[in-house]
Amino acid sequence: MLPLDEIRTLMNEHDDPLHLERPRDFDAEASARRFALLTAALERRFGPSGSAGLYQDASVYGRFSVGGDDAGPAGNLWVELSNFGGFVTAGTGGDWTADSAADLSAEFVTWLDETCTAAGCVFVPLDVLLEPYDGPTPTLVDEDRDFVEMLTALGLDDEDDEDDDMQAVWADRYFDYV
Repeated sequence: MLPLDEIRTLMNEHDDPLHLERPRDFDAEASARRFALLTAALERRFGPSGSAGLYQDASVYGRFSVGGDDAGPAGNLWVELSNFGGFVTAGTGGDWTADSAADLSAEFVTWLDETCTAAGCVFVPLDVLLEPYDGPTPTLVDEDRDFVEMLTALGLDDEDDEDDDMQAVWADRYFDYV
């Protein structure tokens, strides 16, 4: 795996607030090829229990999911490819949390990193993507924060809400709807 500082540098280099969904020089054929290679490797590993799908209106290109017992003890394994930088990440469960990354075995992470390298991708550990995003590109979290601030200004907010610390993370930039 690339050193984490190098991964962070790559994420910063690919960030462009003028191109939210895909980079200016997006290569649709290269992304399709990368996703096909990843999907084929994941299908060989997990068999027919996996399924793949593509996204629209998002900075994420596609997702491969494995459910049930075939995903291992954590259940519901997913692997996603971003439209940016050939970034790939993985987790378990339904939410993007630190626990989603903790449930991945070291053996699987090593295998996925090698698979990503062979497919021309960069594996980005989920915990790096969950670091606070401080780049120039607006995210959906920013829109949510603006909405909450507007409700507060109008006196319509719920005082018991604990959304005061809404902070975008790198996953919001490279693996979310735009």
